[in-house]
Amino acid sequence: MDIVLASNNRGKLREIVGLFEKYNILLPSDLGIEYSYEEVGNTLLENAFGKATHLYRLLLEAGVEKAVLADDSGLFVEALGGEPGVRSARYGATDGKKLSDRERNEYLLERLKGKSNRKAYFLCCMVLVRGEDRFIIVQEKFEGKIIDSPRGSGGFGYDPLFYVPELNKTVAELPEEEKNKISHRARAAKVILRALNAP
Repeated sequence: MDIVLASNNRGKLREIVGLFEKYNILLPSDLGIEYSYEEVGNTLLENAFGKATHLYRLLLEAGVEKAVLADDSGLFVEALGGEPGVRSARYGATDGKKLSDRERNEYLLERLKGKSNRKAYFLCCMVLVRGEDRFIIVQEKFEGKIIDSPRGSGGFGYDPLFYVPELNKTVAELPEEEKNKISHRARAAKVILRALNAP
């Protein structure tokens, strides 16, 4: 079964392919579809659902009927009242210019200066559109805390700062196979897979 990922990000594609091993995961560009979606929702659900349904309609207009998968994820830091939250990818942006991962991590650490509470969690909202008015929505959580300086070279985004106490490692220090078992995205994918495999 083909599933089209509502993204142009090959890094995200690699991670999704690792989570949905039995399925053929495609990007819109693989089907000659130009895809973009502005994430302006107030929740991860609004963004994920918007991305998935927008791409599904684009595919139908092109005469392609395939399942579409979208997700939106965010980091929620307790001491910052839930920042960066739904704006995680655009955190610290000025005049529409997004920061790099490294710059965003530096900005987050600056915002956390002097704060002792470092509890944080990732949320992933994942939406699979299987047909007109047929969809599955899942939201999962991954808890940890923010450390004072980046560690590890794997992953992306806030992974070098997100520390998992029970593993004594940041997400960026985990092998990809391990991350794909415990992350917020992995947990959401497991629920989607169970629904896909149900008789």
